[in-house]
Amino acid sequence: MRPATPVGPTVPPFLLNMKTNRFAYLLIPGLALALAVVGCNKRPGDLNTIPGQAGVPGDQGMNGLPPGQAAPSGDTNGVIPTAALPNPGDYNEDAQTLAADTVHFDYDSAAIKNSEQVHVEAVVAALRLDPTLKVRVEGNCDERGTEEYNRALGERRALAVREAMAKLGIDPERILTISYGEDKPVAPGHDESAWKQNRRADFVLLHPK
Repeated sequence: MRPATPVGPTVPPFLLNMKTNRFAYLLIPGLALALAVVGCNKRPGDLNTIPGQAGVPGDQGMNGLPPGQAAPSGDTNGVIPTAALPNPGDYNEDAQTLAADTVHFDYDSAAIKNSEQVHVEAVVAALRLDPTLKVRVEGNCDERGTEEYNRALGERRALAVREAMAKLGIDPERILTISYGEDKPVAPGHDESAWKQNRRADFVLLHPK
């Protein structure tokens, strides 16, 4: 038997190649655009992050610093000063007057809750009464997580309080900050009852001598 003869005009092979290549040229830009859209839609989880650090959970952070970055140095007592501290000989420290106005934070958060705003306002009122006073805001964390991460989180908490006080009219130069991380717990337990007391910012009034 003779093979069946194709019906209709025959397309030369070189034209088929041209059509295939043309289709490929049209397809490639479309694929590239689709991949770009998919890539842009990928977003990290809603975690509190510190500029330049990996986004890991707060008081229970898994890594405190980016790969290859050393831990902060220059502190003698395991603390990170985040603003210039006055000469200790120039001021008397008073940790009792504002002890009731400690600001407490949620887990892995440096946001001041509405329920804690009253304490910030009380400290602001005390500073307004005497323009010679300064205050040191001490950021603290609970025991969970790496030491480096908790130091940084404590710093964020202290700076958040400083910013809130500045917005209420206090000169930021009167507000000093320091982070103790997990090194100064007020509650010794290892459960949520203790942890929520240790996630805090304390206030120390500084009276000029």
